[in-house]
Amino acid sequence: MKVKSSACIPSITGLGEASARGTAMDGDCLSCIKYLMFVFNFLIFLGGSFLLGVGVWVLVDPTGFREIITANPLLFTGVYIILAMGGMLFLLGFLGCCGAIRENKCLLLFFFMLILVIFLAELAAAILAFIFREHLTREFFTKELKRHYQGYNNTDVFTGTWNAVMNNFDCCGVNSPEDFEESLFRLINPNEMVPAACCRRGSQPGDSAYVNQDECLMGKMLFRNNKGCYSAVVDYFELYIYVAGALAIVVLTIELFAMVFAMCLFRGIQ
Repeated sequence: MKVKSSACIPSITGLGEASARGTAMDGDCLSCIKYLMFVFNFLIFLGGSFLLGVGVWVLVDPTGFREIITANPLLFTGVYIILAMGGMLFLLGFLGCCGAIRENKCLLLFFFMLILVIFLAELAAAILAFIFREHLTREFFTKELKRHYQGYNNTDVFTGTWNAVMNNFDCCGVNSPEDFEESLFRLINPNEMVPAACCRRGSQPGDSAYVNQDECLMGKMLFRNNKGCYSAVVDYFELYIYVAGALAIVVLTIELFAMVFAMCLFRGIQ
């Protein structure tokens, strides 16, 4: 019996060593997940800061984009959605970092649930943007311009917005000055081919004087801006549009990985 007992000792010792190695590996894996989650949440924190910055910039931008946003209810709502999402991501990134470092299960679960809600909301916003994309086409803006633009009534939000856009971007109409043919503007001002906002100004920075307003109003191409505002605005914001789209994809990917790491860390904490 003593021999059998001594034979069992190495076996028990081996099981203990294997268990210790398994525990050490689990600990290393948990530690790796913890720091990966911290990194991902720090990126979410930065992404939220960026979205907040973009939202604030759009609302205070002096180049006329603020007027476009204010006049379009869909875009106006979108800006505040960006601000809200930026604020929530900013807060969640902070909470996720704290939960990961402190290994707090309550914080991790709270973080997971909130980031899931944000992820689904962003996905829904992307789907809605795709569905309502026809509201941002040339045809839509041209139709609205012909129906509602009055020319000199800046108390009208739509007219004031278009005057600000044409003045700031040195453009005329949606596609070209011909957009004012058969429009409300021509009915109100039958003797003018284009509004004064389409007229060329002095080439010096800050020069607000028209080169020749009378000739411009008669439709002379030399004295008016001939580029459409749709192309001018798209050219100006093209880089920002691509950056925002790429950032949105990156943020969604980071959020997805952050949720996976949060749940793994939640399950791993004893």
